[in-house]
Amino acid sequence: MRYRQLGNSGLEVSSVGLGCMAMTDLYGPVDEAEAIATIREALDAGANFLDTADAYASGKNEELLRRALAGGYRNKAVIASKFGNVRGADGKPAANGRPEYVSQACDKSLMRLGVDAIDLYYQHRVDPSVPIEDTIGAMSRLVERGKVRYLGMSEAGAATLRRAARVHPIAALQTEYSLWCRFVEGEILGTCRELGIGFVPYAPLGRGMLTGTIASLADIGADDRRRDHPRFHEGNLEHNAALVHPLVDMAKAKSCAPAQLALAWLLAQGRDIVPIPGTKRRKHLHENLAALEVNLAPEEAAALSRAIDDTSVQGTRYPKGQLPMMGL
Repeated sequence: MRYRQLGNSGLEVSSVGLGCMAMTDLYGPVDEAEAIATIREALDAGANFLDTADAYASGKNEELLRRALAGGYRNKAVIASKFGNVRGADGKPAANGRPEYVSQACDKSLMRLGVDAIDLYYQHRVDPSVPIEDTIGAMSRLVERGKVRYLGMSEAGAATLRRAARVHPIAALQTEYSLWCRFVEGEILGTCRELGIGFVPYAPLGRGMLTGTIASLADIGADDRRRDHPRFHEGNLEHNAALVHPLVDMAKAKSCAPAQLALAWLLAQGRDIVPIPGTKRRKHLHENLAALEVNLAPEEAAALSRAIDDTSVQGTRYPKGQLPMMGL
């Protein structure tokens, strides 16, 4: 395993982490025994960076992680969790960044995870009704009390990051980033580098599209959440799947899987980048970790960037109701 430091924080994590979201009912059927085995094999392989959130299956994802970390595995793990991605009284997506809620959410996550401290604690979504200084101030008090080691943010814009960093150092920004979703290149990624903030891409495989295995809705289960995402709607999906062909072709030429090449491309974008591909199966875990062995020359990475034009992707990356909370 290879390791990278998240920005200037001093927090060292495996170069490829493990997103645990899909391990609880979200992308089709769940096998808890296989999920726990996947987490433990990741840790045994040195992939220590585990990502969860209180919003995933209403806390059940954190509880699953607690069971997986039993028997001494906690000492091998760097646990990242999140708070603040909630549902409003009307059932619609909302954010909660109120200082009193920050403390309450952290205590509940600590209990579900069964740990004394969370290594990296993210604000999952920025709450536009609360000054970011108040939210980060409350998070900094968690650090002072030893409940959290480092602070992070998710889907925050450049101006918000600057304001937050003036209150307390931000170790990492977690935001969607992949070959077919590159809006962070430029101001957001530039701000992270200026401020010494590490960057953690989620959905680094385009929610499965960059594996080269999705060509139509028939390839996605009837209860799969991706059916709600515009990029996977009928018509959009077929168009978007065709954009992946250059990735598949280069992967064949390099004798690796498209997913491995997509991760290698992200890793090549800078040593401050640590992708967290999600999986619930050991087979895919080992395939993802093998991306570290893919030798991608700078000119190959540049050619891949040119070959896949993310501006041609059809459909927004989230359903309409969730977009207002992005990039605040």
